[in-house]
Amino acid sequence: MRQPSGVRGRDGSRDRHRHGAGPAAESRDQGQAALEYVGVITLLLLVALAAIQLGIAAYTVQQAGTAARAAARTASYPDRDYAAAGHAALSGWLSKGASFGMGGAGGNGVTVTATVRVPAILPVFHFGSATRSVTMPLDRP
Repeated sequence: MRQPSGVRGRDGSRDRHRHGAGPAAESRDQGQAALEYVGVITLLLLVALAAIQLGIAAYTVQQAGTAARAAARTASYPDRDYAAAGHAALSGWLSKGASFGMGGAGGNGVTVTATVRVPAILPVFHFGSATRSVTMPLDRP
């Protein structure tokens, strides 16, 4: 008959079979703790990578807006290279995957659209591109 938890046997010891005490059980407990540790660390690393990726995506959107504004400002002047101004406004590591397009905003303005590829931390994921458009009035001398 098994003893209830916390009750000692006739010799004053606890029921070893019920609590799993002994060298083999201690080894299993250590192995289980190691597996739980690896599982928790893996989960924490994935959460950290997701947070970093979210920060990179937000930074890319901000940079796309800045580049579109600089390119539109330059495009509002005649005979200026708006794409070069847009690339110059971007961080160097984002500039490689950027493109700029210009459209009219009627007779009194110009619209520039900047498209910047969102870099991925892990190459198996693709997050698309950040696109921002800015309209500036034309500079008339």
